[in-house]
Amino acid sequence: MSNNLLFDFSLNKETKTAHIVREFNAGLDLVWDAWTNADILDLWWAPKPFTSKTKAMNFEVGGQRFYAMVSPEGQEHYAMHMYTSISPKTNFKYVNAFADKDANPQLPGSDWDLTFSEQNGITKVSITIYNDSLERMERMIEMGFKEGFTATLNYLEELLPTLK
Repeated sequence: MSNNLLFDFSLNKETKTAHIVREFNAGLDLVWDAWTNADILDLWWAPKPFTSKTKAMNFEVGGQRFYAMVSPEGQEHYAMHMYTSISPKTNFKYVNAFADKDANPQLPGSDWDLTFSEQNGITKVSITIYNDSLERMERMIEMGFKEGFTATLNYLEELLPTLK
């Protein structure tokens, strides 16, 4: 990861919100594809030693991504992204929820809002995650969300040059 790229991660229990801003040394099209293409998502959307395995994905409003975080022992932990808004190459929103093996979401989930912009070949992704439930946010924190998501974004940064 280049030290000159912006990375900011803050959690606010009072508002039940996480804010992440991360720059990537890659063009907008490539970064957008990395977030919206199941084959690419599976290459980076898990903190090591876990891997990501998309079971089904339909990236459109009303569609969803159903996937598993797979442990080194092969144990699968399921989650879903249920897409609520898509503005190509600039923004998309989804509800993220844990799920069972049959793709039944365990609500409440969290609302994710991702905004993409590019300047001089550097793409900035701004993410706001809102939790209706303080209990769910605290569970995410206890599970190491900040550390895991930071590592995951770093894996994306490492992967992007190989995708060009």
